Amino acid sequence: MNTISFKDFEKIDLRVGTIIEVKDFAKAKNPAYQLSIDFGPLGLKKTSAQITTLYKKQDLLNRQVIAVVNFPKKQIANFMSECLLLGAVNTKDVVLLHPQQQVTNGSTVS
Repeated sequence: MNTISFKDFEKIDLRVGTIIEVKDFAKAKNPAYQLSIDFGPLGLKKTSAQITTLYKKQDLLNRQVIAVVNFPKKQIANFMSECLLLGAVNTKDVVLLHPQQQVTNGSTVS
């Protein structure tokens, strides 16, 4: 395991957002969704996520999630990802991390 300094950790901008749109991502190499997430004052950000095994589209709508919002954009097939959802890898499936209670979109995670 590589260690980082606290100063390195402070560079990561973790925020809470609410998924407001979910689409199938047909051009992805592995089954995935395209998500639009509302981060309040930061606006809407899009990302893709390989979470189709554990989550149905309708189960993701209006769900709060945690994401890194200050990575550079990344091209995935014909789609530009603007943030990275956080999840725990359980064998091969990703279980999304989320706040235990409803919080304001854009809230920081520390």
